[in-house]
Amino acid sequence: MITGIHPYLVLDGRGQEAINFYKEALDAEITELHTFDDMPEDPDFSLPEGAAQLVMNAQLKVGGTELFMLSDIFPGMPYQLGSQVTVALIIDEKAQAKVIFDNLKDGGEIGMELQETFWSPAYGQVTDKFGVSWQISTEQSNHNV
Repeated sequence: MITGIHPYLVLDGRGQEAINFYKEALDAEITELHTFDDMPEDPDFSLPEGAAQLVMNAQLKVGGTELFMLSDIFPGMPYQLGSQVTVALIIDEKAQAKVIFDNLKDGGEIGMELQETFWSPAYGQVTDKFGVSWQISTEQSNHNV
C-alpha cells in the first residue's frame, strides 16, 4: 500500500541553506537531516571532495501536513533547472514498489534501478513518459517481497 506521497526538492549544493530558509519561511520543523558523510563507509568508494556536508536527505514537517523533503544532488551528477522538484512515493511492500516502478517506467526513463539501499529495501528513481520524476521508496521496517 502507498503510505505517503511527498514533494521532494533537489538542490545544487545549497541544501543546508534551503533547510534553514524553509524552516523559517514556513515555520517548519526539521524531523530528519542526513549528509552524504552519514552514508556507511565503502572501501570501494570515497566521497568526492566537498560532498561530506551536502544534504543527502532532509525532511521537514510543515504545519499539519505530510513531510516536505529535500537533498543536494550528488557531486558530479548533472543538474538541470526545471528538475528541482520530484515526487517521493513511500510504499510499505517491496512487491508493490516493483509494480509501481515498472508501471511508471513504461515509456519513461530509469534514473536508478529499483534496488536495496542502506535506507530502503527497494529504492529507485524514474522519470515517467510525461517528464515527471519519481522516487520510489519502500519503508525500512517492511522487508516483504
